[in-house]
Amino acid sequence: MDSVDQSLPTAIIGAGPIGLAAAAHLAELDVPFVIFERGERAASAVREWGHIRLFTPWQYNTDEAARRLLESSGWQAPADDEAFPTGAELVAEYLEPLATHPAIAPHLRYGQTVTAVAHAYTSKHEAADRDLEPFAVHVRDSQGATTIVLADYVIDASGSWGNPNPAGANGLPVPGERELASHIAYRIPDVLGNDRSRYAGKRVLVIGSGHSAMNALSSLVDLASTEGGEVHWALRRPSIEDALRACSGDGLTERALLSRDIHELAESDAITLHTGVRVDRFSDSAGGIVTHAGDRKLPAVDEIIVATGFRPDLAMLRELRLDLHPLFESPYALGSLIDPANNACGTVPPHTVEKLAHPDADFYIAGMKSYGRASTFLMLTGYEQVRSIACALAGDRDGALEVRLDLPERGLCSACTAYLEEQDRLNACTCSDEEEPDACCAVEESAA
Repeated sequence: MDSVDQSLPTAIIGAGPIGLAAAAHLAELDVPFVIFERGERAASAVREWGHIRLFTPWQYNTDEAARRLLESSGWQAPADDEAFPTGAELVAEYLEPLATHPAIAPHLRYGQTVTAVAHAYTSKHEAADRDLEPFAVHVRDSQGATTIVLADYVIDASGSWGNPNPAGANGLPVPGERELASHIAYRIPDVLGNDRSRYAGKRVLVIGSGHSAMNALSSLVDLASTEGGEVHWALRRPSIEDALRACSGDGLTERALLSRDIHELAESDAITLHTGVRVDRFSDSAGGIVTHAGDRKLPAVDEIIVATGFRPDLAMLRELRLDLHPLFESPYALGSLIDPANNACGTVPPHTVEKLAHPDADFYIAGMKSYGRASTFLMLTGYEQVRSIACALAGDRDGALEVRLDLPERGLCSACTAYLEEQDRLNACTCSDEEEPDACCAVEESAA
């Protein structure tokens, strides 16, 4: 960017943690903006997983510009910076105050779904003066009416929460999946809370090998211990060791502990494990829902939780020139950084606007959506993304290209906080950046 002069605002898509952080940075730099939020309240996606406790403590879940903005109006930061908030606590204590701040609230439009983004006057295949014209952001309101808003820049921070992967091993819904949709959940249900009656005493199959699946399994086992029922776990991987080894040496203590707990439960009779399962069909039988994987049939269940991750919704960006990674559907330059083959869990290095660029200048995908189909996203990294983007839009090229986020070499290994000390397993935790971490901070490969 060579100039800070703007005739039109920056359009931010999504009022979640990253979209609101982008707004805070732009407000701090006096760059005009407007935020389009599909929900009727800020952070609508986070509210849906409000019952889930984050793997990272408060100090890694707030943005610096947002903190400065909030503190200027008397906001009090969470008392314990090393405590682990739930999604609901993140909203109540941070995101809601940020969304209602006078510097942001007047520019936030609720119930507004962005359906398409294009250049205002030229089609995708036209090159002449393309980068000199504004973007046309098509927005549908809650009544179904569409308006077109012109913007000089666009930051897509809409996330991927609303676009979960289906159960099929090939990435597509399998026969029977749509027909049995009333018995299939695609996110982490509030098993011990609002969804308790749905799962109490039931036979439940969880599909997926990541931490979302493990979170659901942990809650289901707790529920079954008092309400009865069966907990089944289907993995595509040939063994549970392969699934857990993918995150051995995890620098996020709570995430590592969850992996270790699930490993122990799977070795007991609390979870019935099914490995090497590549789902290709669901069928409804007199005994319940049967999951098919080739010639193999899993035991009939009453409910299924598909926790196979999320993917970005790219339909609204079809008329833009994007440079996307063929595997992850992330910005191409970001692909090698988020590739699990190149990093351990949570250790994607901080990056700036240069990793987020597309052939259509002045358009950026940030936050969870920028990671495409990868699942290693940390909010702190997303905050660094939008800080860099804001600097670029304000004409601060040096600030845009300078990485200002310093993550520990092993990721976000937590110190022995009071929260963790309440866990019986942390009797000998030495989790500093200077010392070799011990078993409290990582799932050792020999145990994975």
